[in-house]
Amino acid sequence: MTLSIQHQESYSRGELLLRTIFGAIYIFVPHVFLLAFVGIWAGILGFLAFWVVLFTGSYPQSWFEFQVKLMNWSMRFNATIMHLVDGYPAFGVNGTSDKVSLTMSYPASISRGLVIVRTLFGAIYVVLPHGVCLMFRMMATGVLAILAWFSVLFTGNYPDRWHAFNVGTLRWGLRVQLYMTFLTDEYPKFTGKELEEEDAAPVAEAKAPAADDTAPARDDASPATDDATPASDDAGSKEKPDGE
Repeated sequence: MTLSIQHQESYSRGELLLRTIFGAIYIFVPHVFLLAFVGIWAGILGFLAFWVVLFTGSYPQSWFEFQVKLMNWSMRFNATIMHLVDGYPAFGVNGTSDKVSLTMSYPASISRGLVIVRTLFGAIYVVLPHGVCLMFRMMATGVLAILAWFSVLFTGNYPDRWHAFNVGTLRWGLRVQLYMTFLTDEYPKFTGKELEEEDAAPVAEAKAPAADDTAPARDDASPATDDATPASDDAGSKEKPDGE
């Protein structure tokens, strides 16, 4: 999973004041209203996906993509409300943003055993430890958000480290959500830092040897043509005595 929320070089003070005073009316209410209704459908799909995964070991791809798109919409909304980005968040699961991006590769299979374990004991070994850590982290995030609000108001700048920390809080919570909704089997790390994506690495390494194998074949072929040339010269030299 990769969550990217762009840190802008400068932030609009006018948009900051507009969101603070009227954000509840023109951002919070319409988005939360629609997200709630779409979330009901996502909950139904999640319930059905539980049984599908339990019996087949696979999460239906179209349902998976819908859930990820819905989370992407939620991240666009959260990033705007938290003043992490300027602009208005796009509506809908098909909405896009050049500042907020959530991508996740589709898993080939989901462990049936882990589905049962998460359902029965997820509250103990996932929600409880991560919830405690996130509770304290969100307190720090709230403090930094308030300080960043004044920083943007007076300087037009959101401190880079504060921005990275607050984005990390969203990323951490999202990892827990993905794990508990059976979208991944990877246990969420106790960190908000962006982790290295290793899915594409084996593909790149597999292509490299193929290009190297073709090179020697060309080198071997070229000497063969050189060896053929002297053979023709020898044949010509043998014909001369016969002509005499």
